[in-house]
Amino acid sequence: MPSADYIQVPSPAAFFEPINFHRTVCHELGHWSGAPHRLNRDLSGSFGSPSYSREELCAELTGAYVCAALSIVPTVRHSDYLASWLEVLREDNRAIIRAASAASKAADYLLAFLENNPAAAAEEEAIAA
Repeated sequence: MPSADYIQVPSPAAFFEPINFHRTVCHELGHWSGAPHRLNRDLSGSFGSPSYSREELCAELTGAYVCAALSIVPTVRHSDYLASWLEVLREDNRAIIRAASAASKAADYLLAFLENNPAAAAEEEAIAA
C-alpha cells in the first residue's frame, strides 16, 4: 500500500509451501523499495496499465534477485501473471534492461538491510553452524 508505506501479506500458514511466503514477501518488498523516499520509481500505474506492468516486472525480478542472494529457490509464477509483461516487452525492446537495472538497485537496497543488521548476521551464522 504505497499511500500508507507498508506491505501486507498473509501469514506464512496461509501459503501451501513456506517458499511461496518468502517469494511473495521479496516481491512485495521490491514494490516497497520504489517509494519516493527510497528508490523513487513510478508506482502510480493502475492495474493493467503499462506502468503497472513495468513495476510488476521490476518487483518480480527484485524478488528473484533477493531470493537468489539468500539461497531461496522460488517457484515459477503463473503464465497469466507473466502475460501482462509481454505487452510492455513487445512495445519496448529495452524494457527488460530497464527493469533488470531497477530490480538490481532494489535488491541491493533491500539486501543492505541484512548486511547492516548485526542481529540478522548473527542469526545467519547460527543457521550455518
